[in-house]
Amino acid sequence: MQLKQRRIAITGGFGTLGLAAVRAALDAGARVAAIDRADPPAGGLAQATCLGGVDLADPQAAKQALAAAADAMGGLDALVNIAGTFRYENVADGSVDTWDLLYRVNLRSAVAASQAALEHLQAGGRIINIGAASAVKAGAGVGAYTASKSGVMRFTEALAEELKERDITVNALLPSIIDTPPNRADMPKADFSRWVRPEQLADVIVFLLSEQSSAITGALIPVTGRV
Repeated sequence: MQLKQRRIAITGGFGTLGLAAVRAALDAGARVAAIDRADPPAGGLAQATCLGGVDLADPQAAKQALAAAADAMGGLDALVNIAGTFRYENVADGSVDTWDLLYRVNLRSAVAASQAALEHLQAGGRIINIGAASAVKAGAGVGAYTASKSGVMRFTEALAEELKERDITVNALLPSIIDTPPNRADMPKADFSRWVRPEQLADVIVFLLSEQSSAITGALIPVTGRV
Protein backbone atom coordinates (compact mmCIF):
# COMPACT_ATOMS: atom_id res chain seq x y z
CA MET A 1 0.00 0.00 0.00
CA GLN A 2 1.60 3.23 -1.14
CA LEU A 3 0.81 6.72 0.14
CA LYS A 4 3.00 8.47 -2.44
CA GLN A 5 4.15 11.51 -0.49
CA ARG A 6 0.73 12.12 1.07
CA ARG A 7 1.03 14.59 3.94
CA ILE A 8 -0.41 13.20 7.14
CA ALA A 9 -0.81 14.63 10.66
CA ILE A 10 -1.09 12.06 13.45
CA THR A 11 -2.22 13.13 16.93
CA GLY A 12 -1.09 11.10 19.90
CA GLY A 13 1.90 10.43 17.70
CA PHE A 14 4.34 9.67 20.53
CA GLY A 15 2.29 6.89 22.16
CA THR A 16 2.47 3.19 21.37
CA LEU A 17 -0.21 3.19 18.66
CA GLY A 18 0.81 6.63 17.43
CA LEU A 19 4.41 5.56 16.90
CA ALA A 20 3.26 2.45 15.03
CA ALA A 21 1.04 4.58 12.78
CA VAL A 22 3.82 7.11 12.16
CA ARG A 23 6.25 4.36 11.15
CA ALA A 24 3.72 2.56 8.96
CA ALA A 25 2.81 5.78 7.14
CA LEU A 26 6.47 6.67 6.60
CA ASP A 27 7.18 3.16 5.33
CA ALA A 28 4.32 3.59 2.85
CA GLY A 29 5.91 6.75 1.46
CA ALA A 30 3.99 9.45 3.33
CA ARG A 31 5.27 12.64 4.88
CA VAL A 32 4.23 12.69 8.55
CA ALA A 33 3.81 15.24 11.34
CA ALA A 34 3.44 13.65 14.78
CA ILE A 35 1.58 15.82 17.31
CA ASP A 36 1.27 15.05 21.03
CA ARG A 37 0.85 16.66 24.43
CA ALA A 38 3.95 14.77 25.55
CA ASP A 39 7.48 15.74 24.62
CA PRO A 40 8.94 14.12 21.50
CA PRO A 41 10.80 10.82 22.01
CA ALA A 42 14.50 11.09 22.79
CA GLY A 43 16.25 11.50 19.48
CA GLY A 44 12.99 12.44 17.76
CA LEU A 45 11.37 10.42 14.99
CA ALA A 46 13.52 10.01 11.92
CA GLN A 47 11.90 11.59 8.85
CA ALA A 48 8.86 12.87 10.78
CA THR A 49 8.04 16.39 11.95
CA CYS A 50 7.54 16.30 15.73
CA LEU A 51 5.29 18.79 17.54
CA GLY A 52 5.20 18.24 21.31
CA GLY A 53 3.53 20.01 24.21
CA VAL A 54 0.25 20.50 22.32
CA ASP A 55 -3.07 20.44 24.20
CA LEU A 56 -5.26 19.35 21.29
CA ALA A 57 -8.44 19.91 23.30
CA ASP A 58 -7.66 23.64 23.13
CA PRO A 59 -9.00 24.78 19.73
CA GLN A 60 -6.40 27.52 19.37
CA ALA A 61 -3.54 25.14 20.19
CA ALA A 62 -4.94 22.59 17.76
CA LYS A 63 -5.25 25.24 15.05
CA GLN A 64 -1.66 26.34 15.55
CA ALA A 65 -0.35 22.76 15.57
CA LEU A 66 -2.19 21.74 12.39
CA ALA A 67 -1.05 24.94 10.68
CA ALA A 68 2.54 24.20 11.70
CA ALA A 69 2.21 20.63 10.42
CA ALA A 70 0.81 21.82 7.09
CA ASP A 71 3.54 24.42 6.79
CA ALA A 72 6.30 21.88 7.51
CA MET A 73 4.94 19.43 4.94
CA GLY A 74 3.80 21.90 2.31
CA GLY A 75 0.12 21.09 2.86
CA LEU A 76 -2.10 18.49 4.51
CA ASP A 77 -3.88 15.49 2.98
CA ALA A 78 -5.01 13.58 6.06
CA LEU A 79 -5.51 13.65 9.82
CA VAL A 80 -5.36 10.61 12.10
CA ASN A 81 -6.82 11.27 15.56
CA ILE A 82 -5.12 8.80 17.91
CA ALA A 83 -4.73 11.03 21.00
CA GLY A 84 -6.68 9.45 23.84
CA THR A 85 -6.62 7.96 27.32
CA PHE A 86 -8.37 5.36 29.48
CA ARG A 87 -9.62 5.12 33.05
CA TYR A 88 -11.31 2.17 34.78
CA GLU A 89 -13.70 3.50 37.39
CA ASN A 90 -17.11 2.46 38.66
CA VAL A 91 -19.80 5.14 38.65
CA ALA A 92 -20.85 4.62 42.29
CA ASP A 93 -17.45 5.36 43.82
CA GLY A 94 -15.90 7.30 40.96
CA SER A 95 -15.57 10.99 40.16
CA VAL A 96 -17.48 13.03 37.64
CA ASP A 97 -14.14 14.65 36.88
CA THR A 98 -13.13 11.41 35.18
CA TRP A 99 -15.99 11.85 32.73
CA ASP A 100 -14.80 15.38 31.98
CA LEU A 101 -11.21 14.18 31.49
CA LEU A 102 -12.11 11.39 29.08
CA TYR A 103 -14.49 13.62 27.15
CA ARG A 104 -11.75 16.23 26.81
CA VAL A 105 -8.95 13.87 25.78
CA ASN A 106 -10.89 11.33 23.71
CA LEU A 107 -13.60 13.38 22.01
CA ARG A 108 -12.96 17.11 22.33
CA SER A 109 -9.38 16.74 21.06
CA ALA A 110 -10.59 14.86 17.97
CA VAL A 111 -13.21 17.52 17.23
CA ALA A 112 -10.78 20.43 17.70
CA ALA A 113 -8.05 18.78 15.62
CA SER A 114 -10.52 17.94 12.85
CA GLN A 115 -11.87 21.50 12.77
CA ALA A 116 -8.30 22.77 12.51
CA ALA A 117 -7.41 20.28 9.77
CA LEU A 118 -10.41 21.23 7.63
CA GLU A 119 -8.79 24.57 6.87
CA HIS A 120 -6.11 22.65 4.97
CA LEU A 121 -7.75 19.48 3.60
CA GLN A 122 -8.80 19.38 -0.04
CA ALA A 123 -10.79 16.89 -2.13
CA GLY A 124 -9.46 13.39 -1.56
CA GLY A 125 -8.60 14.20 2.06
CA ARG A 126 -8.94 11.74 4.91
CA ILE A 127 -9.84 11.91 8.60
CA ILE A 128 -9.46 8.75 10.69
CA ASN A 129 -10.60 8.52 14.32
CA ILE A 130 -10.03 5.87 16.98
CA GLY A 131 -13.20 4.70 18.71
CA ALA A 132 -13.50 1.50 20.76
CA ALA A 133 -15.23 -1.83 20.24
CA SER A 134 -16.31 -1.71 23.90
CA ALA A 135 -18.31 1.46 23.19
CA VAL A 136 -20.92 -0.59 21.30
CA LYS A 137 -22.10 -1.90 24.69
CA ALA A 138 -20.53 -0.60 27.87
CA GLY A 139 -19.49 -2.83 30.73
CA ALA A 140 -18.90 -2.16 34.42
CA GLY A 141 -16.09 0.26 35.16
CA VAL A 142 -15.82 1.72 31.67
CA GLY A 143 -18.81 4.06 31.59
CA ALA A 144 -16.80 7.26 31.22
CA TYR A 145 -14.44 5.72 28.66
CA THR A 146 -17.15 4.20 26.48
CA ALA A 147 -19.28 7.33 26.68
CA SER A 148 -16.40 9.37 25.27
CA LYS A 149 -15.67 6.78 22.59
CA SER A 150 -19.35 6.57 21.66
CA GLY A 151 -19.09 10.29 21.10
CA VAL A 152 -16.16 9.69 18.75
CA MET A 153 -18.32 7.26 16.77
CA ARG A 154 -21.24 9.65 16.41
CA PHE A 155 -18.85 12.50 15.59
CA THR A 156 -17.32 10.35 12.85
CA GLU A 157 -20.71 9.62 11.29
CA ALA A 158 -21.86 13.24 11.43
CA LEU A 159 -18.65 14.67 9.99
CA ALA A 160 -18.62 12.08 7.22
CA GLU A 161 -22.06 13.26 6.12
CA GLU A 162 -21.01 16.91 6.29
CA LEU A 163 -17.94 16.35 4.13
CA LYS A 164 -19.35 14.14 1.38
CA GLU A 165 -19.69 17.02 -1.06
CA ARG A 166 -16.08 18.01 -0.41
CA ASP A 167 -14.88 14.48 -1.21
CA ILE A 168 -13.23 14.09 2.19
CA THR A 169 -13.76 10.74 3.90
CA VAL A 170 -14.15 10.27 7.64
CA ASN A 171 -13.94 6.83 9.26
CA ALA A 172 -13.28 5.33 12.68
CA LEU A 173 -11.57 2.17 13.84
CA LEU A 174 -13.00 0.28 16.81
CA PRO A 175 -10.17 -1.72 18.39
CA SER A 176 -10.57 -4.19 21.21
CA ILE A 177 -7.60 -4.55 23.57
CA ILE A 178 -4.41 -3.21 22.01
CA ASP A 179 -1.22 -5.05 22.92
CA THR A 180 0.63 -2.27 24.75
CA PRO A 181 2.97 -2.39 27.78
CA PRO A 182 0.38 -0.72 30.08
CA ASN A 183 -2.31 -3.22 29.05
CA ARG A 184 0.04 -6.13 29.67
CA ALA A 185 0.88 -4.73 33.09
CA ASP A 186 -2.82 -4.32 33.95
CA MET A 187 -3.77 -7.82 32.71
CA PRO A 188 -0.66 -9.99 33.24
CA LYS A 189 -2.58 -13.28 33.05
CA ALA A 190 -4.26 -12.54 29.70
CA ASP A 191 -3.41 -14.29 26.46
CA PHE A 192 -1.65 -11.43 24.68
CA SER A 193 -1.67 -13.29 21.38
CA ARG A 194 -5.42 -12.67 21.12
CA TRP A 195 -5.05 -8.91 21.32
CA VAL A 196 -4.57 -6.49 18.44
CA ARG A 197 -0.95 -5.50 17.90
CA PRO A 198 -0.37 -1.79 17.26
CA GLU A 199 1.25 -2.67 13.94
CA GLN A 200 -1.91 -4.48 12.82
CA LEU A 201 -4.05 -1.46 13.63
CA ALA A 202 -1.54 0.78 11.87
CA ASP A 203 -1.88 -1.33 8.73
CA VAL A 204 -5.63 -0.64 8.68
CA ILE A 205 -4.95 3.06 9.19
CA VAL A 206 -2.62 3.04 6.17
CA PHE A 207 -5.33 1.38 4.09
CA LEU A 208 -7.86 4.07 5.06
CA LEU A 209 -5.30 6.73 4.14
CA SER A 210 -4.79 5.21 0.71
CA GLU A 211 -6.59 5.74 -2.58
CA GLN A 212 -7.97 2.19 -2.34
CA SER A 213 -10.29 3.32 0.49
CA SER A 214 -11.83 6.23 -1.41
CA ALA A 215 -15.33 4.68 -1.49
CA ILE A 216 -15.46 4.22 2.31
CA THR A 217 -16.79 6.99 4.53
CA GLY A 218 -18.80 7.11 7.76
CA ALA A 219 -17.68 3.56 8.59
CA LEU A 220 -17.08 2.25 12.11
CA ILE A 221 -14.66 -0.62 11.50
CA PRO A 222 -14.06 -3.24 14.22
CA VAL A 223 -10.42 -4.33 14.57
CA THR A 224 -10.70 -6.80 17.39
CA GLY A 225 -8.19 -9.61 16.85
CA ARG A 226 -9.45 -12.70 18.67
CA VAL A 227 -10.85 -10.93 21.73
